[in-house]
Amino acid sequence: MRKTLPILLLMLATCLAPLTALAQAGGGEGEGAAQPAGIGYYTLDPEFITNFITTGPTLGYVRVKVDIMVDNAADIELLKKHDPLLRDAINTLLGAQSLDDVKSQEGREKTRLACKAKVEELLTKEEGRKVIRDLLFTNFLYQ
Repeated sequence: MRKTLPILLLMLATCLAPLTALAQAGGGEGEGAAQPAGIGYYTLDPEFITNFITTGPTLGYVRVKVDIMVDNAADIELLKKHDPLLRDAINTLLGAQSLDDVKSQEGREKTRLACKAKVEELLTKEEGRKVIRDLLFTNFLYQ
């Protein structure tokens, strides 16, 4: 019994250590919870599917998945709040592209940078500060 008591106490201390650390950090809930720090990503879901400018009778469409990168993961809530505004701006920019812009890598990059600039402009106007670090096209299909 004397040899097992220290082992039992060590096991108990090992099991309770994470709970003690969680309690000191505020429990992870409520107003006292620590805000997420570091880089975060927000996916504008669902993907964008819109027509783009073509010549002739055929319609072209583009399907793009957009992720927004922020320096502070707590800013993801701001992106959620302004999701409709951001979606409208990106959808408008995607629909204004030509077939050459959609087909070429340079055109896609130009479009991505235009979307990033527009999102930065809108969020700066709404929030009074720069919120995003980058805007990424994580999926880009056209037909």
